[in-house]
Amino acid sequence: MSPLADAYFSAAIDLLQRVAEVNQAALRALGPVLGRVVASEGVIHAFGSGHSEMIAREIVGRAGGLVCVSGIFDPGGGFSENLDGYGTKLAERYDRAHGLRAGEAIVVISHSGRNASPCEVAQYAKARGLTVVGLVSKAMARAAPGGGRNLAAIADHVLDNGGVSGDALVEVAEGTRAGPTSTLAGALLLNLLFLEVIDWLKAGGHPLPILRSQNLPGAIEHNRTLALKYAGRLSRPLA
Repeated sequence: MSPLADAYFSAAIDLLQRVAEVNQAALRALGPVLGRVVASEGVIHAFGSGHSEMIAREIVGRAGGLVCVSGIFDPGGGFSENLDGYGTKLAERYDRAHGLRAGEAIVVISHSGRNASPCEVAQYAKARGLTVVGLVSKAMARAAPGGGRNLAAIADHVLDNGGVSGDALVEVAEGTRAGPTSTLAGALLLNLLFLEVIDWLKAGGHPLPILRSQNLPGAIEHNRTLALKYAGRLSRPLA
């Protein structure tokens, strides 16, 4: 690898180790919270605006993940994420189509924690009686302007992706950094979270509604059977 790539790789590995350690208590606390949603045949919802939508998509309809996860996706690709009221409209439209129900949970992802759309989606879901899990960079949330918006303050539980302000790790020239980490850390945290949920379900003798890769024998039929009880509630139809 080039010196810059090697520097990024080393720093990213160290960051992921710190992220797992720093969030350990929060992840353990969230296992039973989300586990009870799954055990009661509820849905875990996910929303990320702009680039953070990639992290939300990591847990929706994912082989090796839980079937009962549904995503609020922005058709504008985050272009209007700082337009006041836009996130509320996204949440309202999704609620009409798939339902945001009291007692369920939602994971809202925003590196800065300050953009309008994720904050509004979190506020809407909280008003509907859902538990809100915010995934942010605490350092960025403290540094970034946001007109008083703060996802970490709205959320019931907060996961910290450990990222730096600006989400770029390696200095490549004076005043210029590259090598973002929010996607790496966000995906790691959400998969750790779901394994905590699965561990709680397993310990309590609950069914494990885990999707299988459709490339495995019998997986499509397995996944369709799991999804039957969530008819109309999932944003991503299963094959």
